[in-house]
Amino acid sequence: MSAGCCARRANGRPSWSPRPSARVRRPVCATPIRITPTCASPIRATPVRSTPRWRHGAPRPPPELRDGQQPDVVLARSPGCCVARFARQAGGSAPQSPANDRPDRRCRAESEAPVTIDRSPVLVDLALQGGGAHGAFTWGVLDRLLEEPWLEIDGVSGTSAGAMNAAVLVDGFADGGRDGARAALESFWRSVSDGARFSPFQRTPLDLLLGRWTLDNSPLYVIMDLMARMVSPYDLVAGANPLAAILEKHIDFERLSQASIKLFVTATRVRTGQGRVFRNAEITPDVLLASACLPTMFQSVEIDGEAYWDGGYSGNPTITPLVRECRSRDTIIVQINPIERIGTPRSARDILNRLNEVSFNGVLLKELRMIALLRQVADAGNCEGAQWARMRIHRIASAAMAELSASSKLLAEWGFFCKLRDLGRAAAETFLVENAAALGERSTYDLDALLAGP
Repeated sequence: MSAGCCARRANGRPSWSPRPSARVRRPVCATPIRITPTCASPIRATPVRSTPRWRHGAPRPPPELRDGQQPDVVLARSPGCCVARFARQAGGSAPQSPANDRPDRRCRAESEAPVTIDRSPVLVDLALQGGGAHGAFTWGVLDRLLEEPWLEIDGVSGTSAGAMNAAVLVDGFADGGRDGARAALESFWRSVSDGARFSPFQRTPLDLLLGRWTLDNSPLYVIMDLMARMVSPYDLVAGANPLAAILEKHIDFERLSQASIKLFVTATRVRTGQGRVFRNAEITPDVLLASACLPTMFQSVEIDGEAYWDGGYSGNPTITPLVRECRSRDTIIVQINPIERIGTPRSARDILNRLNEVSFNGVLLKELRMIALLRQVADAGNCEGAQWARMRIHRIASAAMAELSASSKLLAEWGFFCKLRDLGRAAAETFLVENAAALGERSTYDLDALLAGP
């Protein structure tokens, strides 16, 4: 008898035959399971039966499993969660977990047993773009980065939805550390979803049936989109922005003013078109609302007698305060708005969306080009130019964000938020696996490519 399998007699019958009423004893094999990981996400292993079950009269197992050899266990990743897929030459299917069908629980396994990277601490800054409901992608990125104790956050710069993510993170971190920041972000996005439960902007039954995350076919959204081109927000009765109450509920602005992590929020002055950067002690609900004030949808927000619009027009986000006021030399940009799109937009809606993307990315690209130019200078000097030249730039983004429609930026369903959160976690996971060793050493974003061309 060979180890891990039953011996067979010369006539081909098994050397043992269980009684019909007795429990079948299964041979045990001591051969170790061979595991081939295909993702670096945190996974908790579960016991796997080492020997396939078969009885006399049943089809014989494949030859590779007769002599105690074990099937390979392949760990495969789906967006936002990890599942175990058992790959055998004889066939097999992946075990499905009911929790994976729940969008609000897809990352529970990851957050329960995270696999951290063993390396020395690195001081980093975060630059968070805005994008309405797409800011839930940034929530997922932050949720994953906060699991790494070696990543020490020095400062955060944010605009629009990125500013709200930044403020919630900094306040939550001041209150309860990393776990407090993660809990605060989830609570904030949950409240945003609950507040929009009865919003007139809802998906159509057909979109719900087909699983399409878009408002392109929503009658009220189409009406609002047309009115935004013909009617000014000042022609309508201005009501209270529901986000104001949510921000006051989830952010302690007094605690935020004294937080150890530096916070920078950008808004655009309507009068001059220049951006203004607000710091910890200056942050109020009105500042965050001003940073997210799209002029075609909302009346401008007045702060100290000055009218402000969305900060994306002057910096999405602004890198300058991170260079001048923070000690870190590594900046991680969480990008929501795609820089490149294949093809030329044809419809009026697509043209307007692309126009907003180009204008919102314009200032950020100029700052990155300046860093690239200063790095090529033989002697950048000892003044501010040297600080810019020493910056190391990294980027976390996902090509899937370019597939989302512009209308989905107003879609505030919890399932959609969770989908984007899982997408953000997966993008951050990929970034950490590929670039963790480069943080503190070199840029992982190709700045020289920004200087190519005329």
